[in-house]
Formats: sequence, C-alpha cells, structure tokens
Amino acid sequence: MIQPDQPGELENALSHLQCVLVARRTRINPEQLTWAQYDILEILRIRGPMMPSVIGETLGMTRPATSKNLRVLKDKQLIEQTAREEDRREQTTSLTDSGRAFLERAATSRREAAEIAASVLTPGEQSIFAELCQKVAAALDDNQSRSV
Repeated sequence: MIQPDQPGELENALSHLQCVLVARRTRINPEQLTWAQYDILEILRIRGPMMPSVIGETLGMTRPATSKNLRVLKDKQLIEQTAREEDRREQTTSLTDSGRAFLERAATSRREAAEIAASVLTPGEQSIFAELCQKVAAALDDNQSRSV
C-alpha cells in the first residue's frame, strides 16, 4: 500500500525515470519547444503542408492556441507559411530545413535511448518493459481523459 507521505518504490522509480527522460529531452531541445509545438512539427512531417485550421482540428487545439504556437514556430524558423494560390488570404504551413533537423535530433535521441535500454535488458525484458510502459501509459492517459 502506498502511503501518502512516504513515496514508495514505484513512485520513486517513475519519478526518477521521468527526470532522466525530461533531462534528455531538454538537452536536444535548445529551442525550448512545448509538447504542442513539437506535435505541430510532427503532424507536418507526417502529413506534409497543411492549413492552420486543419492543424488545429487535427491536434484538438483552439484557434488562438494554434495561432500562438504557429507564431512561435515561425519566429524560431522551424516552419514557414505561404499564401495559397486559390485564396491569398489563406496560408499553408510547412516545415523548414531547421524544423526537419529538429525532428531528426529528437528521433536520434529516442533511438539512442532505446539502444541504451536494449544494452541493459535481455530481449525478454525488453518485451516486458515495452508492454508495461504501454500499459501504464494507457492507464495514465485514460485517467487523465476522465478527469478533464
């Protein structure tokens, strides 16, 4: 049983893992992007150029939040926006070379972390770890969804 004033082994392990992962993310994120901004870059990488309204709808962001995040990404030169041929008032958002380079750094960091994990876990432990991570992540996500 977990005591409210005494962190247990599981709480300590989760806290430590979170600290290590956040520190790794901070090192590869000198631009200090938020998760929402990272998600915008990822959706543009996967789907290609998009209109801001489609980006917001896809990621469940409000129009003001989408605009603010796009402005930050544009200021950091990670995206560019160009007027559409059909309607010059509408803009298409796409990744810049700097945006693609940022995403490549993030992917490289994830691969390195996976390689480090693989070096200390047997193949069986790797499968169990992956399964348990997915199970805990799903439970945390489900709990978050119910409390919003």
